[in-house]
Amino acid sequence: MAKRERRTFTEDFKQQIVQLYQNGKPRKEIIREYDLTPSSLDKWVSQSQKSGSFKEKDNLTDEQKELMELRKRNMQLEMENDIFKASRADTRTKVNVIKNNQHKYSISAMCKVLQLPRIVYYYEVKERIAEDPVVSDVASKLWTRKIKVELKKRGLIVSRRRIGRIMQVQGLVSSYTITQFKPHAKSCNESEQKNELNRAFTQEQEMTAIVSDLTYVRVNQKWNYVCVFVDLFNREIIGFSTGPNKDALLVYRAIASIKVDLNKIQLFHTDRGNEFKNKLIDDALKTFTIQRSLSIKGCPYDNAVAEATFKIIKTEFVKGRHFNSLVELTRELQDYVHWFNNIRIHGTLGYESPIDYKHRHLKKIV
Repeated sequence: MAKRERRTFTEDFKQQIVQLYQNGKPRKEIIREYDLTPSSLDKWVSQSQKSGSFKEKDNLTDEQKELMELRKRNMQLEMENDIFKASRADTRTKVNVIKNNQHKYSISAMCKVLQLPRIVYYYEVKERIAEDPVVSDVASKLWTRKIKVELKKRGLIVSRRRIGRIMQVQGLVSSYTITQFKPHAKSCNESEQKNELNRAFTQEQEMTAIVSDLTYVRVNQKWNYVCVFVDLFNREIIGFSTGPNKDALLVYRAIASIKVDLNKIQLFHTDRGNEFKNKLIDDALKTFTIQRSLSIKGCPYDNAVAEATFKIIKTEFVKGRHFNSLVELTRELQDYVHWFNNIRIHGTLGYESPIDYKHRHLKKIV
């Protein structure tokens, strides 16, 4: 027999049920039509006749009231006995006593017995933000704005100034610095392909436009390379690859790692590197009818999202790490991409992770 689901009823509902009963409606019909238990109906009728109220405290007998007072007094005596030895201790000891007994007694009562102002207690028990797992885990990866959002999700309202002050005291330094672009002359393809994206980095539908770029990572004293594909809709890394060579095959393997029907991709934007503009990639784009877009020569801002994504990867993932092999780099990068897509919050997305942002958008559509 399935367990009956517990329900709650308003006082108005209870009153109406009692009135139906008092006005001649059969008890069995009331129970059947409103799916009530006989004991509930009898209890409501009894409460209405005794006190006119359906609250438990208004329907206690004198013996029950006296028992409650005795229990309350007994708890008070137990509390005073437990914390009496600390009544002459210093403030920190008193605070610790209250913290250790707050599961048994109210904080206000213990403060009264220990003659400790509540405001002093609450001030003393505020935990250092740096001790919070959110800060200790990601303080080096995030700056104060995002740490503030993460702490708010945990119910902690803290200003960015205080976060920065505590990070400074605790020696926690964000890896981020002011973004600086230093142009360098380099050869690139001279294709007449235009910049079809035209810096439209905000897209309303997934797979409308994706961007890509390459970067280098040192692996066992040698340079290896990483290629990622980013969906402009929710900044999700939808595909990536690693390899010892910076070539078209690296890009093609990143395309192959995308876990959606490639026919859904409408626009593919990159810079003018020869790794992106070649026969292997051209044939893939033609097969899946994906429109190509190339940045203007020597202008990294046309591919700003991809550049910013690699800035994040270099700062949060590569910096301070040592990779012994390409296999290790690939494995660690896979874990980072999962964290990047599912956990890391993005200011562009209203401080949501790419996956959360996509799910919320899908709910709106449905």
